Amino acid sequence: MLNSGLLVFISGPSGVGKSTICRRLANDLPGRFALSATTRIGKPQDQWGKRYVFVDEREFRRRIEQNAFLEYAKVFGHWYGTLKQPVLEALRAGETVLLEVDVQGGRQVFQAFPDAVGIFILPPGEAELVRRLQSRGRDEPAVIQKRLAQVQHEIAVAHGSGAYQLMIVNDVLDQTVLKLLEFVRQRRAQASSRPQPAGVPRHGRASTTPTDCSA
Repeated sequence: MLNSGLLVFISGPSGVGKSTICRRLANDLPGRFALSATTRIGKPQDQWGKRYVFVDEREFRRRIEQNAFLEYAKVFGHWYGTLKQPVLEALRAGETVLLEVDVQGGRQVFQAFPDAVGIFILPPGEAELVRRLQSRGRDEPAVIQKRLAQVQHEIAVAHGSGAYQLMIVNDVLDQTVLKLLEFVRQRRAQASSRPQPAGVPRHGRASTTPTDCSA
């Protein structure tokens, strides 16, 4: 089916601008956000980006048992999971589907969808990352330190996973978005020319070489 869509998953440490980038890509490609379930409490900014279903832990675990998730993970004390069926339906309809996931989720997605496009957003430096986390005004200082402690681990896991075809530094947002738009559109064109369309789950893993890009 040459009208099958493309699955794009985006990861990166807290504060690198993933959500802002995803919103810009969704608007400009265009693309749609995958529907996710989470056990955390809703936030005002949720209405501007990712689509969430808020559930308690019992309901989340029930959905795990039903194999309802494309990927799921526990991050900073809360469960997050991408609902599988809406993603499959959107891909069959030929849409570009965007997932904002952590590196655990990225590896799970790549194992199930080797033709998916993995993008990892890197910070321009630790000082700038601290400034961004503080300027969001969402987290207490102890939480910010906890997030910073995870940065090098997340980057190392992303490099070693083989799941990310592009690793890009988000220094200047507009430049980063333009580069990502070009990259995803190229991948979409390549996927459309293949007999095996992107976004269709299959066994096996594609061989990929991550590319480092400076915005």
